[in-house]
Amino acid sequence: MSIHLHLRAVAESEIRDDHTWLAEFMWKAWENHPDEYAAGIADSIDKVWSSVDALYAAGEVLAADADTDTDTDTDGDKPWTLPIYGGRPVAHSMDADPSNPPLMFLEPPGVSQAADFLARVSFDELWNVAGPKLVGRGWDEAEARQEFLDRHRSLQNFYGRAAAAGHGVVKVVWA
Repeated sequence: MSIHLHLRAVAESEIRDDHTWLAEFMWKAWENHPDEYAAGIADSIDKVWSSVDALYAAGEVLAADADTDTDTDTDGDKPWTLPIYGGRPVAHSMDADPSNPPLMFLEPPGVSQAADFLARVSFDELWNVAGPKLVGRGWDEAEARQEFLDRHRSLQNFYGRAAAAGHGVVKVVWA
């Protein structure tokens, strides 16, 4: 079974806060994913996006080590939460098909925070904290590290472009 987290940069003015419309928009984007990926307006992570989120969660440990006096009670102070699960859910209508995919929208300020976090955080430091927990049974550690590094670089580029354009990011899970 193939399952993906699909991310699509889009101008906030082009988004309708309507699950049915947004699901259709994202499906069309998914059908054009290779072209949109090449254009830098889309990205996707197959199956392991929760592991990528766990890698970024190590940012909390790094932040705590850097400044133990910082209060991180608000989501705005937790930029490591933004690249994967950040954003607000787009609600289904009462009569919506329950099999419709879950959708989220990360508004432009959140995209900028995510891009800044991804540009500033050291992958090596994240990997040192989280890597040993992420390497699955039977995985070669060097191959796993390279796979996560490639995903990190891809997300850095995607969020960097989206932030520079002032775009939001729509996220959907395709199963």
